[in-house]
Amino acid sequence: MRTQKTISIAALAACMALSAASYAKTNKQQLTEALPATVRVDKNIAIYNDVMRQLDINYTDTLNYDQLTETAINEMLRQVDPYTIYVPESKDEELKRMTTGKYGGIGSTIMKREEYVYISDPYEGLPAQKNDVRAGDKILSVDGVDCKGKTTQEVSNMLRGKANTLVKLELERPGEKKPIKREFMRQEIKFPTIDYAAMLTDNVGYVSFTEFTENASRELRLAIQQLVEEQGCKSLILDLRGNGGGLINEALSIVSMFVEKSTEVVSTKGKMDETNRVYKTTTEPMYLNMPLTILVDRNSASASEITCGALQDLSRATLVGEKTFGKGLVQSIRPIVFNGHLKVTTSRYYLPSGRCIQGTGIEPDVKMEDSTKVNICYELYQKHMFFDYATEYRLNHAEYPRPSQRISLDKTELTAEEKALLEDFEAFLEKKQFTYETETSKYFADVLRFAEKEDLDSAMMADLKAMKTRLATTYHEALWKHAEEVLSFLQSEIASRYYYQQGRTCIGLRRDTFLMEAIRIAESKLLVH
Repeated sequence: MRTQKTISIAALAACMALSAASYAKTNKQQLTEALPATVRVDKNIAIYNDVMRQLDINYTDTLNYDQLTETAINEMLRQVDPYTIYVPESKDEELKRMTTGKYGGIGSTIMKREEYVYISDPYEGLPAQKNDVRAGDKILSVDGVDCKGKTTQEVSNMLRGKANTLVKLELERPGEKKPIKREFMRQEIKFPTIDYAAMLTDNVGYVSFTEFTENASRELRLAIQQLVEEQGCKSLILDLRGNGGGLINEALSIVSMFVEKSTEVVSTKGKMDETNRVYKTTTEPMYLNMPLTILVDRNSASASEITCGALQDLSRATLVGEKTFGKGLVQSIRPIVFNGHLKVTTSRYYLPSGRCIQGTGIEPDVKMEDSTKVNICYELYQKHMFFDYATEYRLNHAEYPRPSQRISLDKTELTAEEKALLEDFEAFLEKKQFTYETETSKYFADVLRFAEKEDLDSAMMADLKAMKTRLATTYHEALWKHAEEVLSFLQSEIASRYYYQQGRTCIGLRRDTFLMEAIRIAESKLLVH
């Protein structure tokens, strides 16, 4: 009994000690959390300052404090959310591009191949294209600096700069014996918000809209106006696929074109009173009764989701495609010391029905699935065969017929011209010694190796080897089996060499299954009206 009592007292004492320690720890945490936010912020700033000071005094080497601070801030913000970011003064051009879509440069996309970066897509009317810089040109140097071994980002930084500054390029072009030199002025680059607008049928107009930067709504309004007044558009398809959003006021202006004045479009709710707002349309609609169909996908985000979600809530548009991204967080840009800026999340978006976009996205009215499958096109694209063929084609052909903007919903057989193009492409692949192995065959080769190691019986090994033989295919067979898709990539790449982005888009839309469904819906709305 005495022993049990002694143990009980000891256990009670231990429990009391643990409880006291736990209470002290909990109480300390609660007291810390109860401190005013400004005190907690000051405490952590003091810790950071002291760490920096100790590094400065004691660390053996000289440190880059600007770089350390930027890294520390960026790592901290990654713990907050992906959209709250720090923009130091040195990256002021990046901030400008975020809000206006503008930057200083040559107006071309680039890509890395082996040891060099190549011009991949010059934009029509911008400096690169106007100075005969072509897709397929290898960038040997920029302003006298050798580009061999440099990354795409490094070359991009070299090509960009303030508008009206000189850039010097040394290029290697297929078919030319000597390097080509080009000197021209950079200019302020703003890729078009409306990358394609056309009548797809006698009644249905189409506008592809890329981002919600300054004046985007004005550009969209002018594009629609031209389709309606000059080409007789009666039903509109607005393509927001891949549109990552932008400015909320631009989304508000776009919705205003299609619904009554003073209609609620979106509301925001946040910590500060100033972030709690209700946004309503402020102008009379221009196209109140025009049938509207909107294409969306998993990359439609933010202001795109406000636009399509509000129009869906208001029963004003039919959404076709995939569930959208689900970015319903509002960012505001705040100035900070030493001319930096903080793009910080301040609130969440809520649609007229009360649903929050964040994390949930917008479900389309007509859900579509991406039917793209891994086939020979993937291998041809990865090995730049479409790109290289188009580059060679442009060297040998001064002209290429402008593609028709009209789209037929009826599937047709390959034309004689399309068959001839495929045959020429097939010969090109032969010359390039292109080889093709299906992904299934690659994986099956591993299965066969494991089977041999495990010493399976001869009958089973014979079956597996027979299966490997059946899986084997040549690119000749695969090329014609997937002729429609191969032609879409091939013609699109060729058209871009003559008509740039307009030509590429025009060809790409011909075999776009999402668009075909949207056209059917747009046409059917006219019958109802």
